[in-house]
Formats: sequence, C-alpha cells, structure tokens
Amino acid sequence: MSEITVCREDTKLGFIGLGLMGSRFLRRLNADGWQVRGWNRSRSTTQSLRNDGFTIEDTLATLARESDVLLSSLGDDNAVRAVYLGEDGVFANVQPGTIIIEMSTISPELSALLHDESAKRKVNLIDLAVSGSTPAVELGTVTLFGGGDPETFNRCVPILESIARNWYLMGPATAGIRMKLVVNLLLGLHMEAIAEAVSLGEHLKLDRDVLLDVLPKTAVIAPAFSGKFPKIKAQDYSPQFPLRLMTKDLSLIHDAAVRSGAELPAARVTRRIFEEAIAKSGELDISAIASYVLTLVDHI
Repeated sequence: MSEITVCREDTKLGFIGLGLMGSRFLRRLNADGWQVRGWNRSRSTTQSLRNDGFTIEDTLATLARESDVLLSSLGDDNAVRAVYLGEDGVFANVQPGTIIIEMSTISPELSALLHDESAKRKVNLIDLAVSGSTPAVELGTVTLFGGGDPETFNRCVPILESIARNWYLMGPATAGIRMKLVVNLLLGLHMEAIAEAVSLGEHLKLDRDVLLDVLPKTAVIAPAFSGKFPKIKAQDYSPQFPLRLMTKDLSLIHDAAVRSGAELPAARVTRRIFEEAIAKSGELDISAIASYVLTLVDHI
C-alpha cells in the first residue's frame, strides 16, 4: 500500500462538519488551491456554500470513500461518534491508507478510540486540536496541536500551512486534544475573569466605554481576548466561539481532571457560572459571559 503524497495538485480533501469553524476552514483550503469537498449532517446550513460553488456531497459515505485526506470539525463527542462510528459512517467507508485529520474538541477517551479504530483499518489518524475562533480561522492565524505518528503529521504540513500560523506535534495519539484541554482551561478562566473585572469596574462607577477601551491595552490582557472588548462594548454577542461550546469544553476539562487526579478549584466555579449562563444564552459568543456576570446576585 503506497503512502499518499499530500499536495494541492493531486490530493483530494474531504471536510466533514461545516459549521462556524468547518465552513471557514473549507473556504481557506479552497482559496489556497486545494481540491476540497464537504459534507455536513444538516443540509440546511450548507446552502450558502453550494451557492458559492463548493461541492457538498449528499452522503458521508461518498466523501469518505473518495477522499485521500479527511478533515473533520464537529461539535462534541456525540457528533463525532455518530459520524465516525455510525453504521454508514467514516470507518464503514474509509479506504486503507487514507489520512484523517480530526480537529474536534472531544474527550481524550474518544480520541483514543478513533486512533484504535483507524489502526484496525490501516488508516492514518492525527488528532489536531485548534486554538483560535472564527476570526483566526478566516485569517489563517490559528495554532494547531497534533497527536499521533510523526511521519503522518509531517506529511500533512502542506495542509497545515494553508490554515494555520503555528502547528506543534505534542506527542503520540491524543496528545493534541489533551493540550487543547489545557489551553481551553485558560480560555474559560480568563474570559470569566475579564467578565468579573468589567463588572467590578462598572460597579465602581467607571465610565463603561473608557473602561472597555483601556482594559485591552493593559499588560494583563492576552492578545487572544482583545477582540472580545469591542463585542462587550457594543453588546454584540454574535458567536465566534459560542458559550455552549465553552461550557462543553469545561465539562471535558472537569472529567479529565477527575481521571488524572488534578485539582482545579477555580475551574469548578467557572464551569458552574458558564452552565448557568447557557440556560439563557448558549448560542451567544463567550464574551456574553460579561453581561451574565454583571447581573449576578451573591449566590455563587
């Protein structure tokens, strides 16, 4: 069985999951000259892509059978299980020698299962977690964390160059997703801390607009959060990274901490706050946590 040489001219890419992130990855790959087709569980969300001339397959089976490299960006463990392990899913149709780049934020346990199933079918799988939300995907500035075989990872570099600014092989299978949980722990904690800082500033009668203009210019705000302040200022919480996904990630982090023996007291509180917030606004951007925290009474 010959190995696939990954190149724009000959490699057929298939992208599974065309939501906020996946649709943007599909557009970037296409703009950079790759032959890429897509598939999504919900057809209604793909009409704009069809209108723009993208090939969207009607069945996952066709995409899996006819792609040299499959990429996927799905919402959670349940979606990944259905797509990969379902009766007519990826593993029921993928051809030996195919490369799979699985980019969803899922549990390390499910990631390990995908690696095991891939090995049984002589498929090369890399778990490739993404750090960065929709604006970073559009600009090609995300950071990627890989887990899996080094040779397979290196063969995929031409694809990674098209979608990311930085990419790192963190170790063997599941290392990429384990690193993503570490990174998203900081993301959740920092966003909640920003929400509390804004709430304190408003309660201290600081001018809200000045507060929100100055905070991102201080040394304590990481560049990744600078774009959240205009959203809070304008109360524009259109989703770049929805609250519900941050809450899902905090649950994955909690489970990983329990299994590994890590003690994360601040994460426990942050998770509870996000869980309360999504009851009202789960589809809004994570920056909407600032609006929720401002309304809190002393019951945490």
